[in-house]
Amino acid sequence: MVADGLHVLFCGINPGLMTAATGHHFARPGNRFWPVLHLSGFTPRLMKPAEQRELLSYGLGITNVVARATARADELSAQEYVEGGRQLTAKVTRLRPRWLAVVGVTAYRAAFGDRKARVGPQEGTIGDTRVWVLPNPSGLNAHWTAATMAEEYARLREAAGEDGHGGSVSVTIPRS
Repeated sequence: MVADGLHVLFCGINPGLMTAATGHHFARPGNRFWPVLHLSGFTPRLMKPAEQRELLSYGLGITNVVARATARADELSAQEYVEGGRQLTAKVTRLRPRWLAVVGVTAYRAAFGDRKARVGPQEGTIGDTRVWVLPNPSGLNAHWTAATMAEEYARLREAAGEDGHGGSVSVTIPRS
């Protein structure tokens, strides 16, 4: 679900089995992507995975590093990550979003060979596209709460100058 000139292109690791079955990104019930996207101010309401096409109207899109569906991301090979990073670079070069937001620091490190990368804005760019690494919203990523993830996503939203409604807004993230 991509288009030319997006404000932010979110990039998951790879489709999970539920995503592969439904065709909707971040479709597994325990995945926190959609609630965090809303809590961070990117969308005006909590959206369901089946409504993912609506993101395009907010200048947002979603893709993956690796296209192959798995039950868990640790089933992917190092080679798949590297090839996925190459393909993602080509996609970003072609589509030219303002920001690429990779959800998962481990995936970013593996795909782009940057072993020192941390969550947050990255030094390098892909053409004119800036890169931000976000925490993985999977329910398996227990050391990030929905609230702390939303704070990091909101930092990206503010850097991108977006609120999901076409302007800027200040958001207070509730603590859980």
